[in-house]
Amino acid sequence: MSLEQHRTDGAGVRTFAVVTVSDTRDATTDRGGDFLVEAVEAAGHRAPHRDRVTDDTPAIEAAVRAACAVAEVELVLVTGGTGIAPRDVTVPTLEAIFESRIPGFGELFRSLSFEEIGSATILSRACAGILAGRVVFALPGSPKALALAMERIILPEAGHLVSQLGR
Repeated sequence: MSLEQHRTDGAGVRTFAVVTVSDTRDATTDRGGDFLVEAVEAAGHRAPHRDRVTDDTPAIEAAVRAACAVAEVELVLVTGGTGIAPRDVTVPTLEAIFESRIPGFGELFRSLSFEEIGSATILSRACAGILAGRVVFALPGSPKALALAMERIILPEAGHLVSQLGR
């Protein structure tokens, strides 16, 4: 089957969950989470499940597992905690629970980021993987970085990713 056929087969409205990881953001200051919900909805998809948790391994794991347990959720977008600071534990937390990794996402994201911000892209540990039959993305908190990930990678491939999981 061709790539275009895979994309056609995966077309349609997709359902996302958004999880913000931050020790400082709340409902009034969560620009990253707000951006993701707006981007998903502007593309014609849905984002009915949203959560905010502290940059803490048990909290992150619980929130992502809870998002994956929502029957209608197909993709989970986790924003925040992907840098290299000691409190940034999103990536190691998720990598420990992924059933399978999608290394191409992080590789492509950093390659595209390099075009925009140069060598500072090495500070990003953005990654993706599969958990409970859902595609989970760990994304930076910056709206500019989120726009890059959503517009250039995630939204164009969302249906294709979900269809490959048989959902």
